[in-house]
Amino acid sequence: MLWTALVLGLAGSFHCIGMCGPIAFVLPIDRSSKMKVFFQTFLYHIGRLISYSLIGLLFGFIGKGLYLAGFQQRLSVLMGVFMIVTIIIPISLFNKYNFSKPLYKIISKVKSKLGFYLSKKSNKALFLIGFFNGFLPCGLVYMALIGSVSTGNSFQGALYMAIFGLGTIPMMSAAILLGNFVSVSFRTKIQKVIPVFVVIIGILFILRGLGLGIPYISPSDAKLQLSNNPTECITVENDD
Repeated sequence: MLWTALVLGLAGSFHCIGMCGPIAFVLPIDRSSKMKVFFQTFLYHIGRLISYSLIGLLFGFIGKGLYLAGFQQRLSVLMGVFMIVTIIIPISLFNKYNFSKPLYKIISKVKSKLGFYLSKKSNKALFLIGFFNGFLPCGLVYMALIGSVSTGNSFQGALYMAIFGLGTIPMMSAAILLGNFVSVSFRTKIQKVIPVFVVIIGILFILRGLGLGIPYISPSDAKLQLSNNPTECITVENDD
């Protein structure tokens, strides 16, 4: 299901322009030569990919803990349902309970660091801007993190988030190189379609967890079934 991370990244990159575009437009890139522009843009993206991967590593570890606790294939179903529910529930309800309030102090520090490095012109600054940019709160990143949890593996979780980040690179690079080239009305239309993609991906996660035996979509987990039935692992000895 790693390919769903790429779909989320590509489809959601228009959303990224709206959220992270203001940062991309004011990056302190040295535009004296094309080589410097491309290299510093690359550093910015590498910083984002590293922060996404670190978060994915953590959430993949959480997913592993849930998997070992007995959720097994049900973990994928749970994450898929969670994806769909977060789309169906009005955003006003989330804002009412303000679930991210405990993170405000951390987010404030991240924004402070971003502001500091945005005023600097160096390769190090571009890398760190990307790095701290990856930790900013974003609904689409949250969806990708749900996917990383469902992998049930730290490495896979990090890889899932890295692939998600790769999906955002084309549009974010265009924003850096070309400026605000996407009209507000077009971005609004795309953002209305993004929830549809998220719901589809949520359904795919549910199907995957159900183990219906559908190749690539809902493969059966025969190994899991065998591990839960130790009587099937009896070695038969033949007498000579």
